[in-house]
Amino acid sequence: MFGDMLSKLQEAQQKMQEGRQKLGSVIIDGEAGNGLVKVSVTGNREGKAISIDNQLMAPDKKEELEDLLITALNRALTKAEQAFDDEMKGLAGGMLGGLGL
Repeated sequence: MFGDMLSKLQEAQQKMQEGRQKLGSVIIDGEAGNGLVKVSVTGNREGKAISIDNQLMAPDKKEELEDLLITALNRALTKAEQAFDDEMKGLAGGMLGGLGL
């Protein structure tokens, strides 16, 4: 019985690792300023790309650019957090069922 539970726990760890790897290949975008600033992150919440429209590159637009970058990043990270939570909940539900809990 204990050996069976241990093997199921090891299987669960493997599935969690696979879920994290899967999320690492998912790209999630966030934008602000009607698309003037775009940020891409992975499902693991790792930054991948930032795109800034040329009209925001003027010195007098510095503060606006900073605000839009924060907004776009936060939007992308919020979406990535949701994707991460959804993936982990799905894995956790499957693991608990397999453990007989």
